[in-house]
Amino acid sequence: MINLNTNPLSLFDISNKSALIIGAAGTFGRAASKALAAAGCDLTIADKNIEDLEKLSKDLELQKSNPTIVDKWPDTEANAKLIIEEAASASNSLDLMFIALGTNDVGYIEDQKFEDWRKVMMANLDLYWLACQAAGRQFAKQKKTHTRNKVVVVSSTRGRHGLPNGYTGYCASKSGLDGMVKALACEWGAKNSNINAIGPTVFKSPLAEWMFSDEEPGKSTRDKMLERVPLGRLSHTDDLIGGLIYLLSPASEYVTGQTLYIDGGYTAE
Repeated sequence: MINLNTNPLSLFDISNKSALIIGAAGTFGRAASKALAAAGCDLTIADKNIEDLEKLSKDLELQKSNPTIVDKWPDTEANAKLIIEEAASASNSLDLMFIALGTNDVGYIEDQKFEDWRKVMMANLDLYWLACQAAGRQFAKQKKTHTRNKVVVVSSTRGRHGLPNGYTGYCASKSGLDGMVKALACEWGAKNSNINAIGPTVFKSPLAEWMFSDEEPGKSTRDKMLERVPLGRLSHTDDLIGGLIYLLSPASEYVTGQTLYIDGGYTAE
């Protein structure tokens, strides 16, 4: 229950929480790492690129954060277990986990190779499943606290809407991730753990940089997409951080199994 005699903004306080970010070297992962460090979390940052992790760690040290580094992806049960154990041992528990992994391999189904389909499914769904499996096992070992464990994953508006541009793998993987979030919310409801997804539309990253260009085909592609975005612009990672903090904080104790679309109104049409 909310104590109305206290500052309601305290509901968003995640300071001193043990937080793991998987995919920390990516665009959203880096922004999330800096935001959670500024919020006072005890951070573990995980990715497969040790050079990028070390660079990120130096940036975080400027914010008075001293993150634990794990240069692995959850691409096997063993690696997923190692990542979770490293994060939990760094702070004696794991309270929060954010997973920001993913890729795309555009191709019409008649032309796409099965191995390309599998690469997309592995990055956008399998890795999430392995990380959540390991996290669930860790949560089961921990004592229940007055706040719940929180997991947030990165989905997409493409989990809800199709696209006629060779996105069968991407759309299917993100739709599957949304389904996994719903199922795990049901499994974890009585286990002191919540899980939710953030569903962005296009945000500025190396993968989508071409859509922000004034050259073709970026400009025409962007203009066509913006016809469906009521707020009239594409997004940046700054647009996503508020929703992430909300879903990781005590403010969302009664929210689980949801995909929060941060998309400028794209899914409203």
